[in-house]
Amino acid sequence: MPKLSAGLLLYRVRDGTVEVLIGHPGGPFWARKDEGAWSIPKGEYDEGEDPWAVARREFEEELGKRPPEGPRIEFAPVKQPSGKIVTAFAVRGDLNLKDTFSNTFTMEWPKGSGTIREFPEIDRVGWFSVAQARSKLLKGQRVLLDHLLAAIADDAPVESRSH
Repeated sequence: MPKLSAGLLLYRVRDGTVEVLIGHPGGPFWARKDEGAWSIPKGEYDEGEDPWAVARREFEEELGKRPPEGPRIEFAPVKQPSGKIVTAFAVRGDLNLKDTFSNTFTMEWPKGSGTIREFPEIDRVGWFSVAQARSKLLKGQRVLLDHLLAAIADDAPVESRSH
């Protein structure tokens, strides 16, 4: 059974440009990586859990703020290169990034040293245009940008869109 993950792609429109909120993973493996390293706020869940509830919970854990309320767009699950299945939702809203903070994880670092260190799951977040986000996001999540643009391209009410 593949691992399951759920996430929330927050988006806004500024001066006619669609921007998305994405985060850079913390920890030593990602410290010097930027292009192709960022992710939507997301986390794993077990079969039977509600992906929407998981996406909201993970957003709050990884940014230290509740996700904005609003109608959601649910995308079809996306299989990542690792085999993980990501169920993502988009919500239009704005979020002030001041005072964001992430939950943490521990790992031995440097590897083999016996020293256990704590790192944030997300070490920084930012608003990026879709074009910028396309180069920053993990390869397997870039399709979510296409799904978002397709979903918001027509004039149908957001509540009625599901892809």
